[in-house]
Amino acid sequence: MATLTISNEEEKRVKALGFLSNKGTDAFSGRVITRNGMVTADEMRCMVEAAEKYGNGNLSLTTRLTVECQGIPFEQIDNFRTHLATAGLETGGTGAKVRPITSCKGSTCQYGLIDTFWLSREIHERFYTGLGDLALPHKFKIAVGGCPNNCMKPDLNDLGIIGQSVPVVNPELCKNCKICGVKKNCGIEAVQLDNGVIGINREKCKNCGLCIGKCPFDAVVGGEIGYQIVIGGRWGKQVAIGKPLRRIFTEPEDVLKLVEKIIFFYQEQGLPKERFAQTIARLGFETVEAMLLANL
Repeated sequence: MATLTISNEEEKRVKALGFLSNKGTDAFSGRVITRNGMVTADEMRCMVEAAEKYGNGNLSLTTRLTVECQGIPFEQIDNFRTHLATAGLETGGTGAKVRPITSCKGSTCQYGLIDTFWLSREIHERFYTGLGDLALPHKFKIAVGGCPNNCMKPDLNDLGIIGQSVPVVNPELCKNCKICGVKKNCGIEAVQLDNGVIGINREKCKNCGLCIGKCPFDAVVGGEIGYQIVIGGRWGKQVAIGKPLRRIFTEPEDVLKLVEKIIFFYQEQGLPKERFAQTIARLGFETVEAMLLANL
């Protein structure tokens, strides 16, 4: 094994810039921030060029939708960052702060209900970049999912956003069909028939919107497209499933205001090295929910 020559202080310094030590070597992986999990062809070409010129030519995708260029010598870190900057790219994504935002395909997916790429980019610019110097008790992860299929697992993040489509039921239009197409189409059995008349169990309903338009008589139609906010999720050695706030938001700007409020709430109420899930458990979910939703 090669002798290591990089001091702990220098390794810590470059880690804050997004360069993680390749175990047992003096080389590093540079973590390139994708802002919302999407890059342009020009940005991808720039990363490939940088990986070939300053690293070992390998790029790996992280679970947080960043790209790591491997095998970068310590003395090439500054050159690597300068090369990325020509395409407007940057490295980072470490530390006790807002981490890179993750996003599913959103409205490019057949199930997508919201534009996750746009929302994730806004969150990135306002809170990852805009609050880049804001120290938090621990890392804070945000994920945006386009629908209740939860491919991005928003409820396993400190803060998750899930696209919603709230169905509206018009029971007076129900024709008491022998086989209800709406009920048949609901995979979680949230659609129920009471004496042949259609209804929806709101406790079961996930607001996926798949029932909308399935009734030829318009007994179930589309209501508001919205955003469910889930807080206190955590994945790793300790797992916590996030809980949804009771209100569904319909305006993106209200969602962004709440995201900001949650981040500063965590900064003020969290104890050092305490994840947000632990802060919520210590204070009580109902208490935290009431404080977050006040004046919104």
